[in-house]
This record gives sequence, C-alpha cells and structure tokens, in this order.
Amino acid sequence: MFPASLLLLLAAASCSYYTAWIRQPAGKTLEWIGSIITGDTSYKDSLKNKFSLTLDSSSNTVTLTGQNLQTEDTAVYYCARDSQ
Repeated sequence: MFPASLLLLLAAASCSYYTAWIRQPAGKTLEWIGSIITGDTSYKDSLKNKFSLTLDSSSNTVTLTGQNLQTEDTAVYYCARDSQ
C-alpha cells in the first residue's frame, strides 16, 4: 500500500476555543502536531512544514491539512479542545 500524499481532517470547534491536533502511531506515544485559537497557530518544529491548521469561523470548523505524507505518518489522529 502506498502512503497518501495529502491528509485533510476536519473537526467542529468554536473559534474561541483552543484546539489541538495530536497523533499516535501504532505502539508509540502521543505526538502533538499543532494548535489553533482565534486564527493564531503553533506547530511542533519538526512538523510545521508538513501540516497546517485553518479555522473557518462561519462553520466552526478546524481543518488539519497534511502534505507529502510518508509511511511514518501513519497514525491515529486526534482533535482535542479546551476552553482556556
């Protein structure tokens, strides 16, 4: 099986909430990818050229986009939200 070159994941989240994306490869620990709140983003340094986060306040949707993904990017991807 060939790895996908593009990943697009959406999550429902209000723009007033801190929203993070985390992933967990099989048999490994959780890895923080990045977070967004009111349009301000932060990324893990080693992943910032691979993933991007966007917020659509009209639909209250946060989107994680991954590009040029490889086999090592295979994981369960989680979205987490906090009111802080």
